[in-house]
Amino acid sequence: MTRHSPGISPDIAEIHEHVVHHTTVVFPIATNLTCLLTAHANANTWSAWAEIVDSGATALSTSFAADDGCIVAILVEDASQASTLYMTEISYGASKVIIGRHRVLTEAGLFPTEQSPRCRGAEVPAGETIYYRCMCATAGSKTLNVHFRYFLH
Repeated sequence: MTRHSPGISPDIAEIHEHVVHHTTVVFPIATNLTCLLTAHANANTWSAWAEIVDSGATALSTSFAADDGCIVAILVEDASQASTLYMTEISYGASKVIIGRHRVLTEAGLFPTEQSPRCRGAEVPAGETIYYRCMCATAGSKTLNVHFRYFLH
């Protein structure tokens, strides 16, 4: 049972524990792994939905296999095209329930903290597949190298 201060209802204390105190996990889990999001080859066109998978063939979804959880941030580490605009959508399930939309303006070799959008979307139910789609303002083969931060309930 969660201990709480006098005058604070157990429900509020439990919500506080849930929202404020959790262990954040990073995906991909190791420094030798990457996670590339690929934009459509045509400018301003969404790519097809694809499962989020790291370079070691581990799906982000496997982390949510047994527990519900929340993706709290997507951080851009590198982009194949500098000085252009990318957009991404993150979803889960067969019906592609959107849990985050992000817009990132890339600069040559620099990604300030505002290029690390936080997600405050719906929680991902246990056992659901997590997807992304991506577009870029310029045509050609474009990718974002990212990592995700999440926590499980």
